[in-house]
Amino acid sequence: MIRINSLLPVLAALLVLTACGAPAAKAPATSPAVDGVRITSVTIPSAPAAPGSGSGSGSGVHAGSLPAGDSGISAAYEVTNNGTSALAYTILFDFTTDGGQVMANTQETVRSVGPGATVRGTVRLGAPGPGSSGVTRVKVTRVTKVPAAEAPPASGECPPSGIRITADDGDAAMGLRVVGLRLENCGKRDYALDGYPVLELLDKDRSPVEGVRIVQGSGGITTGTGFDEPARPLVLKPGESALSGLMWRNTTESGDVVDVPYVRVRAVRGADPVTVTPHLDLGTTGLLAVRAWTRPSR
Repeated sequence: MIRINSLLPVLAALLVLTACGAPAAKAPATSPAVDGVRITSVTIPSAPAAPGSGSGSGSGVHAGSLPAGDSGISAAYEVTNNGTSALAYTILFDFTTDGGQVMANTQETVRSVGPGATVRGTVRLGAPGPGSSGVTRVKVTRVTKVPAAEAPPASGECPPSGIRITADDGDAAMGLRVVGLRLENCGKRDYALDGYPVLELLDKDRSPVEGVRIVQGSGGITTGTGFDEPARPLVLKPGESALSGLMWRNTTESGDVVDVPYVRVRAVRGADPVTVTPHLDLGTTGLLAVRAWTRPSR
């Protein structure tokens, strides 16, 4: 027989249910949503029945019912857009133990949720990492949302502009932060660059951030990073790419601490914008350096 574990306690921003192989029972989430995202149920299979157990041949759940190494752990969630325009959501889910220790996390992107609409989805843990303790809970850790028309394209997609702009996960060392920007000409025509990307810094409400000076080059933040290489005209043929980057120190001294969760990027002045989410923790420095567009090193 399939054994159904007891319903685990409902905690902030998460709900836990248990099941083994069968569809999870659904229960309403009682905790408030995180920026429009809430978990509605979590499925955690019990251990499969031992061979030969059960009330008859064919009863029970067998290991072969899941892909090799798949934990079978998943969470159903829903995204509700209470705004007035379509938004793209990027959601970070943490898979945790009873004690709250994070065993794994997964990022999901919901490309477009219209105003007043609700979109539902499922996030899966897949194969747990080596040495992971038992996952019993899933929670929403971070939500970023940008206008759907300005969201970075999905992998393999090319926007109508013919230009794909993305940001990497960044790098950090001794208080120095660097985030790379990549521009790919995925269109059918040559694309000309001459200078630096045009940036707008936005706060959590996607309003302009005041009090930050954007400098072309390193701005004296550090040397030997390539940020002081002069801008040169580039013509990207279809399939070619160019790189830029953002650099800052998150030093905290006197003054107000500035966090910038969103950066609206234009390849050149007047180009269609793309909003990326590198989360710039600028400390109290109030200084952000930007590198000129350059060809990737060979």
